Amino acid sequence: MNHPANTIINALSFDIEDWFHMVGIDAVADPDTWPTLPSIVVEQTQWIVHTLAEADVKATFFMLGWVAERYPQLARLIADAGHELGTHSYWHRKVYDLTPEQFHEDMKRSIDIIESQSGQKVLGFRAPSFSIRPGTEWAFDVLADLGLVYDTSLFPARRGHGGYPCPPQPHVFEGAPSGRPIHELPISVMRIGPIKLPFSGGGYVRLLPGAVIRRGFSQLHKRGCPVVIYLHPRDFCPDCPRVPMPLHRRFKSYVGLGTTKRKLAMLLGRYRFDTCSSVLGITSSRAA
Repeated sequence: MNHPANTIINALSFDIEDWFHMVGIDAVADPDTWPTLPSIVVEQTQWIVHTLAEADVKATFFMLGWVAERYPQLARLIADAGHELGTHSYWHRKVYDLTPEQFHEDMKRSIDIIESQSGQKVLGFRAPSFSIRPGTEWAFDVLADLGLVYDTSLFPARRGHGGYPCPPQPHVFEGAPSGRPIHELPISVMRIGPIKLPFSGGGYVRLLPGAVIRRGFSQLHKRGCPVVIYLHPRDFCPDCPRVPMPLHRRFKSYVGLGTTKRKLAMLLGRYRFDTCSSVLGITSSRAA
């Protein structure tokens, strides 16, 4: 039951990728090996859909085209449950490592697969590792060329693979080379003194105590700003397979895996959520 004092509707989203789609880990960098690795994505995505059904909450699922193509039942499962499908690219490659032509090809392949399987029009995109950074504004023109109407890739704080200075609230991004506007739903960041602290997704949710996450919600809500939650199937899997990686990445990848289900239950019980397109006020039909 949502608390009646929480009138702001927040965006709930899941990046549907497998555990081995981690960026920058040599042991899983070769896509030719992915089909040979144990998978968690179907089981954990089914759990997410079931959990949201119990809470009567809708969310946006940004799917990798690779996952959608390999497990065609997943997109239909998500769509049949009333959720929104977005694209997370096909191969999970960082945007700034691609040319505009490569990005267009990757994205079109992903969109075509997801739309054909789900029966939905794909409206939104989240970049792998939030990898739209200054200098890659051309990506927004590719999104517009492909018919997408919103993005949720901008991360208004410093991070390893991205970071983009932008307003913290939903806004219209007009920095593409063509000047064409696109709706932007940036990732949520709270302030602790001069420090910008992400608090609402992935490893941040797993690492931070619930009290800190709630403080972030309170801070953004006082400014009238919705919070964007983003989680992955592997965030809910304490026995997720492990491969060699640098110590700092091991901490980031595996810290707090046993806490995420409890924290999601806390969020679903305390705050109001809907899809990214709904939070942005995008009302165009999702039928493909």
